[in-house]
Amino acid sequence: MDQLAAMRSFVKVVETGGFSEAARQLQLAVSSVTRQINALEAMLHTQLLNRSTRSVTLTLQGQKYYDRAVQILQDVEEANLCIMEQGEIPRGILRVSLPVTFGRLHVAPILSDFLAQYPDIKLDLQLSDGLANLVEADLDVVIRIGNLDRSNPNLIVRKLAMYDRFVCGSPTYFRQCGKPTHPNDLTQHNCLLFAYSTSSQIWRFQRGTEVCEVKVSGSLVANHSELLLQACLDGIGLILMPTWLIGEDIQAGRLQAVLTDFQISPQTDPDTGIYALYLPNRKYSRRVQVFIDFLIQQFGNRPYWE
Repeated sequence: MDQLAAMRSFVKVVETGGFSEAARQLQLAVSSVTRQINALEAMLHTQLLNRSTRSVTLTLQGQKYYDRAVQILQDVEEANLCIMEQGEIPRGILRVSLPVTFGRLHVAPILSDFLAQYPDIKLDLQLSDGLANLVEADLDVVIRIGNLDRSNPNLIVRKLAMYDRFVCGSPTYFRQCGKPTHPNDLTQHNCLLFAYSTSSQIWRFQRGTEVCEVKVSGSLVANHSELLLQACLDGIGLILMPTWLIGEDIQAGRLQAVLTDFQISPQTDPDTGIYALYLPNRKYSRRVQVFIDFLIQQFGNRPYWE
């Protein structure tokens, strides 16, 4: 029995919750994965998994073994990377997950420069606004805007850039409806909302010790930021959006920011950082490091969207 291969199969079954999906991701037959784990249990003289027709769960001993197996496999991969990627030229496939709109606006335009600079790297980019799991999705890097995954304290986090948030509207809207001078004025304005199931939201503002939480509402709710941005540009109402999305329009005068003497953040996520997250076993990966360094350099100490 190849014990490392059996451990990989065992860990993948636990992570995916079943033999079939684990076999698919490992590109093995289900029978092969089953034989590997059976052999592992026989060698250890203990049952690692509770199996049923509907689910696969860890036994008490299985949980202990899983925790150690994950660390051992990470150590093995880290040792391999330390040797394989010690050369000056980074090479290989780099799998990255990043948010859809941010990826389209700020990563897609610089991909050609990155690939020209590192021709031996092949990028596998997955655009998704979901919270991608590095292990389950076999990713090297996840780009995340705020809302960091605190459930895995072992993740390595590097800050790529920062951004602000502003309430803004088009000059046409302000000519017709006037500008709010205090957050409480927003109750009299048509606020365009990023939401999935509600027609109102709480926008939170702070200026010194003054804190205002304003329940806003409007004629448009959408789950896509660029749709709301376009509606705002068309003069329909006001939006609260990050500068990485609206900065260019503010700089060009197509939008005007208001209430700028207040700090603004959604109630649920005050974080205004853009981060790269990766597992400890990727810290020696030259592909990962040059990609992150490239993004930091391109965005700048004070990002160009500010």
